[in-house]
Amino acid sequence: MFSGFFYFLRQKGMDVTLSEWLTLVEALDKGLCNSSLTDFYYIARMILAKNETEYDKFDMAFDEYFKGIRSNDDDITDQMLRWLDKSELDDRWQQELEEKRSYLNKMEDHMDAEKIRDEYQEKKKQQDSEHNGGSTWIGTMGKTAFGNMGGNLGGIRIGGTTGYQSAFEVIGARKYRDFRNDRVLDNRQFQMALRRLRQFSTRLDIPEDEFSLDKTVDATCNNGGYLKIIYERPRKNTVKLLLLMDSGGTMIPYCDLLNDLFQSVHKSNHYKDVKTYYFHNCIYSHVYKTPECENGDWIETDWMFKNLDNNYKVIIVGDAAMAPEELYSETGNYRGPNNGLSGMQWLQLMKRHYKKIVWLNPKMAPGRAPWREAETAIKEMFPMYKLTVDGLKLAMNQLMV
Repeated sequence: MFSGFFYFLRQKGMDVTLSEWLTLVEALDKGLCNSSLTDFYYIARMILAKNETEYDKFDMAFDEYFKGIRSNDDDITDQMLRWLDKSELDDRWQQELEEKRSYLNKMEDHMDAEKIRDEYQEKKKQQDSEHNGGSTWIGTMGKTAFGNMGGNLGGIRIGGTTGYQSAFEVIGARKYRDFRNDRVLDNRQFQMALRRLRQFSTRLDIPEDEFSLDKTVDATCNNGGYLKIIYERPRKNTVKLLLLMDSGGTMIPYCDLLNDLFQSVHKSNHYKDVKTYYFHNCIYSHVYKTPECENGDWIETDWMFKNLDNNYKVIIVGDAAMAPEELYSETGNYRGPNNGLSGMQWLQLMKRHYKKIVWLNPKMAPGRAPWREAETAIKEMFPMYKLTVDGLKLAMNQLMV
C-alpha cells in the first residue's frame, strides 16, 4: 500500500530505508492513522524524516504526491516557488510593512475572491518568467493580487511570509523551509556553526580556580573517603579569528546577513581574540574599520600581517563579483591605494601569511563560472563555500583541520 510513495520520496532525495517503510506499514496495519490523511502525514513524517532539516523536503514531496487529496491547493511548481522566494528580503519587507500598515488598514477590500482565483489560473498558465514589482503577473513586491511582499490587500499569497494578513488564500506556504541545510543562515544558525571553532587548552598562565569533579572524586577516594577538593586551570578556547567582509556594491542585498554574522561572531565570546575589518570587492593595501569603507578610516594590510600572526583563522565573506581588472590590474582598486600590487597579488600575500583561510560566498556560482572570472580564480586560491548551513559547517571544519 502506498509503495509508490516510498519510491517517490527516494526520488525526491529523502534517504528512506526499507525498515523505516515497514515501520510505517505496520502503523497503517494497526490503524494508527485512523483513515485520516492528516494523521497519516504526521505519522509518516515522524517515521520517515530523520531530523527537522528534512521536514521541508518531506512536505513538498507529500504535497506533490497527494495533490488534490490533502487539500485544494493549486499545483504551484517548484520553479514558481523559487521565483517567489525572496527570504533574504523578509526583514526589510517587515520594516516597510509596519510603516504602511496603518495606511493600508484604512482601505476597503472590494475584491471578488472567485474572480481572483480564475484570474490566477490564467496567469499561472501564461507566465514563463520571474517578476518582481509591477501589477500584472505573479510576483513579489508589486501591486498584483498574486505572490508575496506586495502592496495589494486581499488576493492570493504564494510562498513568502505573511504581510497584511489579508489574503483569502495561501498557496505554497513552506512552514519548515528555514530548517533546511541549504538555506542561507540566520543569527541562531551562525552561532551554532561557529561553535565548531573550538580548540581548548589548559596550557595558559591563569590560576587553577576551576573545580574538577573527576579529580576531586579520585582524590577523595584515595584519601580514605575524606573530602579533598581539587582545582585545575580552566580550559580556554585558543582560537583567534580574523573576519574580513566585503561591503557595498553587489553586497548591499546581504547587509542583514553580514550583520547577523558580525553579531554572532562577537556574541561568541569564547574566542581568544576576534578582529573584524572590511573591504570593497577585493583586498588591497588597506582594509577598513567600518562597513562604510571610507578613505582614511582604515589600517594597512601590511600592519595587519605584522600584528595579527599566522595563527589567526581567517574567514573572508564576499560574493567575489568584480571586473577582472579589479583582480588582476595594478590600478584595479577604484576606491583607494593598492601600493603597486594587484588584488590577486594581495590575496596571494594573504594566503602566504595565514595558514587557515576560507571564503564564504552568499551567491556562489556552481562549478567553474566563465561569466564570473574573478570568482573562479579566487575559488582556485581559497577553499570557497556557499553561505548556507552546510557550507558554513564545511568551512569551520576546514579551518580546524
